[in-house]
Amino acid sequence: IFFPQNYNFTITSNTEKLRSAVVAGFFKQDGVVLNSDYERFSLRANLDYDISDRVHIGFNVAPSYIIDNVPRTDGTRGEGILFNALHTWPIMPIYNADGTRTTFNRLPADTGNIFSYANWLTSAEQITNETKDINLLTNAFLEYEPIEGLTIKTTLNAELYNRRYEFFSPTTATYRINNPIPTNSEAIWEDRNDFSWLNENTVNYNKSFGEHNFSLLGGFTFQKFRRDFSRVQAQNFADDRLPVIQGAADINRGGNQTFDEIQEWSLVSFLSRLTYNYKGKYLLTAAVRSDGSSRFGSENRWGTFPSVSAGWIASDEDFMQNQETFSLVKLRASYGVTGNNNIGNYTQYALINNTVNAVFGNDLAPGSAVNSLSNTNLGWETTKQFDAGLDVSLLNDRLSLVYDYYTKNTTNLLYNVQVAQESGFNEFSDNIGEIKFWGHEFALNTINTTGKFRWTTSANISFNRNVVKSLADGIDRVYGNSGWHITKVGEPFGQFYGHLSDGVYLNQEDLDTSPQVPGRSTVGSIKLVDVNGDGVITRGGDDDDRAITGNPFPDFTYGITNTIKYGNWDFSVVGTGSQGNQLLVRHLFSTTNLDGVFNLLKDVENRFRSVENPGDGFYGTTVGGGNVTGIERDWINDRFVADASYFNIRNITLGFTLGGVERYFKSARLYASIQNVYIFTKYWGGPNPEISVQNNGQGDGGNLESGVDISGYPVPRIVSVGLNLNF
Repeated sequence: IFFPQNYNFTITSNTEKLRSAVVAGFFKQDGVVLNSDYERFSLRANLDYDISDRVHIGFNVAPSYIIDNVPRTDGTRGEGILFNALHTWPIMPIYNADGTRTTFNRLPADTGNIFSYANWLTSAEQITNETKDINLLTNAFLEYEPIEGLTIKTTLNAELYNRRYEFFSPTTATYRINNPIPTNSEAIWEDRNDFSWLNENTVNYNKSFGEHNFSLLGGFTFQKFRRDFSRVQAQNFADDRLPVIQGAADINRGGNQTFDEIQEWSLVSFLSRLTYNYKGKYLLTAAVRSDGSSRFGSENRWGTFPSVSAGWIASDEDFMQNQETFSLVKLRASYGVTGNNNIGNYTQYALINNTVNAVFGNDLAPGSAVNSLSNTNLGWETTKQFDAGLDVSLLNDRLSLVYDYYTKNTTNLLYNVQVAQESGFNEFSDNIGEIKFWGHEFALNTINTTGKFRWTTSANISFNRNVVKSLADGIDRVYGNSGWHITKVGEPFGQFYGHLSDGVYLNQEDLDTSPQVPGRSTVGSIKLVDVNGDGVITRGGDDDDRAITGNPFPDFTYGITNTIKYGNWDFSVVGTGSQGNQLLVRHLFSTTNLDGVFNLLKDVENRFRSVENPGDGFYGTTVGGGNVTGIERDWINDRFVADASYFNIRNITLGFTLGGVERYFKSARLYASIQNVYIFTKYWGGPNPEISVQNNGQGDGGNLESGVDISGYPVPRIVSVGLNLNF
């Protein structure tokens, strides 16, 4: 049981010309994993001043400091605490007979490699994984109104950000193959400094002519960003008690291990917007902006993005006045084009590698070489979107319904395209393909009871879909970096990709008459589907038998909130859910294979043992030689994909507003709440299917590689008791 602390203190002051506020906060929470904690110190100060009736200025500043200690928990590295705990045999003790910590050393039956990693308690106590963030946000504005309705405003926003990251794994708490613990210690230090600023300059004119009202805005913005980043990765420290760079025998150079880099980008924008309404019931907005990004080639640096929207409040019409059913009926529609430049920096240039060596005679000479292709035509990824919606309120606003439909087409996708090896390069950045998105979203609000006992309900549900319309010329599919996902024309993007399973080979006849993995299939091993029908199970190449095995995106998501107020009491319950999405369970690669190394799921107990005792026909036999279980461990298949549908009672809050305190406070409220109360799910891959519904670091594919459960940091249940005082 952990006791988080959360304190906030606010002071406000308002006079005729001066308005100010200062908010200070402190938050501290111990984590649910041993040796993990989080602290945040924050401050915000706002100041607005009217120099005159026509000139206004303002200044805001918000510094914060965060210390985050989170031991690595997931399976992206061998040091993952939860991942290791899941893999360790349950009969393995924490301590040896002499009081020292145990280590886990196992030799798979099908290889000559020794797997060695520390027990989870040693990892939790001895591994350092700390991040310290310092952030400073500032904002200042000057507003001038030379004539009535005309406002000229300039705003300057700036952000300073520093992150220092430290990771250290001593010799006794690491993970190695063929190098039993204690073995190499390892450390990583990172120092990141960001500075960005944004200058916005706008002119806005508001005018009304009778029942006609319009607002015209024009302006331009400048934005600049710079990052200075340093990373040092070191190994083999002379003493675990001195984790300093000078104490390392090996400081890695090159690649993504030890390096310094400076990155910059800038954006210039021109914008305009017209807003018009007639009688407050016919609504029209039209806008256009042009953006120039330093991230694109000289031929396509600029993009222009128009949009238009219209609305009609039908309930304000005369023919709707003599009825009591509808209090609001509003129709709306919009169409717009937006741009995306999120592709990183310098991808349009041919980059130089200055660590290339050449041999001249008997001498090694340093040199440089081009290591990426340029693309001066690289340009904006664009999305054209149409939206239509309906807002309806009935029965004196006791029932409200909001419906939205959208469809959008994203073209000129920013993507790293594979190129022929003969070019000397692997890939280059280009604009390719098209993806279509569409969906329906509903929201319902009801006032169920009124009076002293007031009960309200809010509910929503969303159905979202996507399909890949095209990719690069001559390409109908691309694969994720991990090899676990596929994006294919005619299908949703980022689906799971692997083999389809069909039980196990039950006997020799079954083996002889079924397609096999050459040299690996045997009686009792898992049977894979021969997708292409050539009689042989293969992975990769022209005869690939892999197929789509699942989809990380849900059929629909939903939520519901019920709020009850009775006298001074208030009570609310919030629930959210997802239906139809799946997760690829990373630990199953190990916890269902039978090479004799890792802990196994209980279900594996009912595995194939013999022709007379075939088990449940789902899990295969133990190792029989010939690297049989490599299929279980390495050949990703649909048995690793699990239904991740869930409904989570996300929050329950009970509050009481104190009476008779007006002499001392404006108001006072006591409350108690529980977060993550209970989750209803059939997901069997881990404790919570919400932990990895987004991309989780398995490769660089973003949403193209989402939905992998890597036994990440657990979602805690939090019980809070608090007091709100308003002065």
